[in-house]
Amino acid sequence: MSKSGVDQELIRQLAALLKETELSEIEIETDNLKLRVSRQVQQVSAHFAAAPAAPASVAAAAPAPADAASHPGAVASPMVGTAYLAAEPGAAPFIAIGTTVKEGQTVLIIEAMKTMNHIPAPRAGKVTAIFVEDGQPVEFGEPLLVIE
Repeated sequence: MSKSGVDQELIRQLAALLKETELSEIEIETDNLKLRVSRQVQQVSAHFAAAPAAPASVAAAAPAPADAASHPGAVASPMVGTAYLAAEPGAAPFIAIGTTVKEGQTVLIIEAMKTMNHIPAPRAGKVTAIFVEDGQPVEFGEPLLVIE
């Protein structure tokens, strides 16, 4: 324990647990201690084009992730977890930009608490943007893709 009375080894263990579980924060409370450890999670957006295109045309075809949540065709994450674009490593992805999907068709999987949750298309249409990469952590309500 340090001079300040804070168990630095406990903080290190919690930080390692954050990294291992891909959580963004952990909070614990005992009779005489309340401790919250958090990390900044960097969100990465991916835009895949069916055919090679100039970067400007890809950006024009897909709304920016910040604007995606307000897009009428946006599909938001129903839970916190890890998004997977294919059923297993090395398998073909469920969708790609330009794919036409049917209502109820699996568009990706979100793993939450060791459970693989198939995320169905809420409507039929064409996938015009994908905002997550395979294996990327996602938050509740985060835009995953756009179906128009």
